[in-house]
Amino acid sequence: MLFDLDDTLLDRDKAVDKMFLIILDRCYEDVKQSVRIQMLQSFKKHDKKNYGNFDKVKVIESFFMEFPPKHRLPRDYMQDFWENNFPLCFSINQNTLNIINVIKQHVKVAIITNGSTQRQKAKMIHTNLYSCFDTVLISEEVVFSKPDKRIFELALNKLNIQAEEALFVGDDIEKDIGGCQSVNIRGIWFNRYGHKNDTDIQPYAEINSFDRLLNYIKFS
Repeated sequence: MLFDLDDTLLDRDKAVDKMFLIILDRCYEDVKQSVRIQMLQSFKKHDKKNYGNFDKVKVIESFFMEFPPKHRLPRDYMQDFWENNFPLCFSINQNTLNIINVIKQHVKVAIITNGSTQRQKAKMIHTNLYSCFDTVLISEEVVFSKPDKRIFELALNKLNIQAEEALFVGDDIEKDIGGCQSVNIRGIWFNRYGHKNDTDIQPYAEINSFDRLLNYIKFS
């Protein structure tokens, strides 16, 4: 069974909230609660706009333009600040970890994730996920990014399994589900927030809770 990382195994939205609090504490003073709410909405907007981009300076600079800080981070430090702090904002749901440990007793498990090697590895190590998986593929490290079918083919080769034997679980209907289906891997759409599918891609299954994954494992 193959898994996406962000917004599948890990709740990225909660991590963005925590990253905002770190920046708030570091760069601002005496911010009223009503303004904090506006600032958080703005920060999440800029993060979403630049999601998938390695350069996170754009996120911080855009946010600072909208809400000038009292203590501005030097521009040449912004990327390192993000790389050092953001992975530490992630936490793993214990139920998710328990289910992964049950699944791995019966089938091989792997992670396929887009992003920078440093950041994605740091997230997995911080949440104790890295050691749980038979193999981990990060787009920057292997050159290919989802939905490129080559990253899925590489995972199959590393696990020494056929596409028809595999399941992929991910939250992005196009990159995750469309990508895995291009090599005949069945895709399970993890639709945590009940988003509408506006594409022509039809997942093999749709779930909103990790508990339901156990329905797709052959226990022996």
